[in-house]
Amino acid sequence: MSASCSMDAGGGSAGGKISMDLRCLNGIRALAETTRFKGWLLDQFGVLHDGKKPYPGAITALENLSNCGAKMIVISNSSRRASTTIEKLKELGFDPSLFLGAVTSGELTHQYLQRRDDPWFSKLGRCCIHMTWCDRGAISLHGLGLQVVNGVDEADFILVHGTEALGLPSGDAQPMNIEDLEQILELCSRRRIPMVVANPDFVTVEARALRIMPGTLGDKYEKLGGEVKWMGKPDEVIYKSAMAMADLSSYECIAVGDSLHHDIKGANIAGIDSVLITGGIHAAELGLAELGEYASPEALQALAYKYDAHPSYVLPSFSW
Repeated sequence: MSASCSMDAGGGSAGGKISMDLRCLNGIRALAETTRFKGWLLDQFGVLHDGKKPYPGAITALENLSNCGAKMIVISNSSRRASTTIEKLKELGFDPSLFLGAVTSGELTHQYLQRRDDPWFSKLGRCCIHMTWCDRGAISLHGLGLQVVNGVDEADFILVHGTEALGLPSGDAQPMNIEDLEQILELCSRRRIPMVVANPDFVTVEARALRIMPGTLGDKYEKLGGEVKWMGKPDEVIYKSAMAMADLSSYECIAVGDSLHHDIKGANIAGIDSVLITGGIHAAELGLAELGEYASPEALQALAYKYDAHPSYVLPSFSW
């Protein structure tokens, strides 16, 4: 572990503000062996796996973390339920027993829509325009007492789970491109219909490529003047839920993620230390061609200022 941000784990000073704020690591071992971080809040895409396979060293790192007594919770902006997330990790070769559980934006959205005990959600009607997935599998609204409608004039709110299709009253999904969905949003904005975003990510890493996510639609709607309820990172609701699950304070936890805007800014808001994995969605912005490369201090500084998000530590990949 280095006290300054450099190209290697024990390098010299990087100069500037970032060298005082960040420590660049070559693995998580030094953090894991401290007595402070009892809870590890782990993003999945871009940290543990790329949607298709685990990153090299990720499974070993988790096993070693577990041996150190860490409580590990997956916190993800996935629009899927928590149980689906854990099952997906199992399919990719991860041991589910290593995790205390998962908190996803999709799970939180489902719970808030079902309970309706939050003042904002209690005011929502029951008729929604549903933007969902198609190739990735549509999201079920079973048990929520919602009626999916096609007409903007019939809708009480917009529910955004995906960016590939428009949900139909029959329960099927009609494939649509992002431009078609944005046209629907323009119509909705004229009626000031509120929106719930069940996945605040703008993009995600999938097999080293970036894929458009529901947060892009939420951002578009806000720019149109619409009201948006963001149900995941960087909102602190997901961090509070994870800390409650672990029965730990913010001081005892550390968050690991690859998105400055979502993972790191969210940790900053929640008062949690954080680790930025540079080989995820920011790899191209940081000029990284291969997984495991170290980002330059100058590139890290510029990107941190761009997103106004400041990690405590930096790692090229999630490894021991």
